[in-house]
Amino acid sequence: MAESFSFDVVSDFERQELVNTLDQVKREISQRYDLKGTDTVVDLDKENIFITTNSELTLNSVNDIIRQKAIKRNLSLKIFDYGEIETVSGNKLKQTILLKQGIKQEIAKKISKSIRDQFKKINVSINGETLRVSSKSKNDLQLAIKLISQLEESLNIPLKANNFR
Repeated sequence: MAESFSFDVVSDFERQELVNTLDQVKREISQRYDLKGTDTVVDLDKENIFITTNSELTLNSVNDIIRQKAIKRNLSLKIFDYGEIETVSGNKLKQTILLKQGIKQEIAKKISKSIRDQFKKINVSINGETLRVSSKSKNDLQLAIKLISQLEESLNIPLKANNFR
């Protein structure tokens, strides 16, 4: 009897790791000498990070701290989509960082097409914001995972293989 194996391709991140990262960022902002007294605020909602501060230099420093702390917590920097810097309430600057999550339909189609072009015996189905990749050969699936990691670089989104069965 032929057994089929599969895995899911997702674009996701650990929310708790992001919360921990931003807690570390806030702690460092309160302790660093060059950032004290800058009235810098870092807020997180469901799909955005908001940074409010009083100078572009401080904003760049906070962005660097966020990147450093995210790397230490194994968060991909590709989840951050930096928005425009806005001037709010006089001399304050605000930047919104959109958190990328889920695979958009057109990107899912590109991934599906490139897997199908490389591997004829692999089936790919798009389920909302995830892809299900299945085959009778574990070796083909492992090669597909390598291909997906290569596609991750060109598509500029974080991709993970989950639920390998």
